[in-house]
Amino acid sequence: MDYRARIGYRFIISEKTSLLPAAISVALALLVLQVATVNLYGAYDGTLKDLIDYTYGHVYITSHKGFIIKNDFVLVNWLDRLPFVEGTAPRLVITGTVNATINGQVINDYNVPIVGVKPVYDMQASTLYKTVDGQFITSKNEIVLGSIVQKNLGYPNLGDTVQIEVKDSEGKFILKRLTITGISKTQGARGLDNSVIMHIDTLRELLKIHHQSQAIIVRLNDPSKEEDLKTLFLRAFPSKSDQFRAQTVEEAAEPAIKAIGANLDLTYLIAHFGILSPSPVIVLVTVKQIMTKRNDLGMLRAIGATDKDIYLIFIFQAMIIAAVGIGIGDSLGLVYTVIAKEIHLTFNGSIPLDVQFNWKEIIMDDLLAFAGVVGISLNPIKKALKIRTIDVLDGYIDEKRHLGIDTPSR
Repeated sequence: MDYRARIGYRFIISEKTSLLPAAISVALALLVLQVATVNLYGAYDGTLKDLIDYTYGHVYITSHKGFIIKNDFVLVNWLDRLPFVEGTAPRLVITGTVNATINGQVINDYNVPIVGVKPVYDMQASTLYKTVDGQFITSKNEIVLGSIVQKNLGYPNLGDTVQIEVKDSEGKFILKRLTITGISKTQGARGLDNSVIMHIDTLRELLKIHHQSQAIIVRLNDPSKEEDLKTLFLRAFPSKSDQFRAQTVEEAAEPAIKAIGANLDLTYLIAHFGILSPSPVIVLVTVKQIMTKRNDLGMLRAIGATDKDIYLIFIFQAMIIAAVGIGIGDSLGLVYTVIAKEIHLTFNGSIPLDVQFNWKEIIMDDLLAFAGVVGISLNPIKKALKIRTIDVLDGYIDEKRHLGIDTPSR
């Protein structure tokens, strides 16, 4: 080990009362940054996961014309033959009115999204059925209410009936009474909490359309094949009459994802400024070290230490503080990450964080903290460069004279 590194190590180790506060301040700043990273990216990934699971799948197929005219049976069977496709399902979404009779009073909920699904297919292509308390759709006369719709309707129970009103393709209002079999509820309302779910064939009958759908959602067992699937599908169905469009979830939900990403990036940027919070402690520790080691520095000067040597001694000292602080901060951050991952952490009913160990971000945060500690130390180190042997000797002589001890004249 370089002698300057050994001196720096001995300086800071001999002053544990200085090392610990400085290292802990670095550790706490790093912990705050890592917790912010886990929470922010966990929220983003959790949102993306919910969009895939409930609404878009990995690939979302629609038509530029609004409705997909081609029989969904043909499309689903073609897609299911691909080895990396886990499930495929048609979706049809319109808005309508839902009413329920509670204690003799009719309660209406207007402009409710009505989602038509094909139950067997949908259970392979999405995890929407897992959000249902009760039973998912099994027949054409059943309906699942989103938890928000249930609340707006005065909390009808399972087994009660509700009536939906929609406008068919001829512009006529059509009524249909359906039995409630389940209530859909997701944390953070990223599912279909504000919608109702019914059989797609029942919805088609009400609208007087045949085999039409608004979208085909495709779930993959290998998400990296998204672009391959898009290319294969559009080549297989190039018909101008269909005008198909195939999108990844990021493309299909781009406005929402961009808005979330922008907010997260801003918050994450602000969190990075927290790495500067240990600055006062680092400066005080460095200045204290310089003042308490004044005589040692004078001795080093006497044996030929240069400005560069003094600089390196205190930089090595700062590096030790940074290393100890980063070790403590990383340990606490990893404990928090493991706990958040295991318990599927949520805040006030928000979506569960989809926590991942992002080693790249951890390393980048560590490097930022390390550079920050060393950089903060540079300015006070300049005080050490002003110390000369003659100044130390003068101070020593003045101190002895103050105590009444005879000393040789200068």
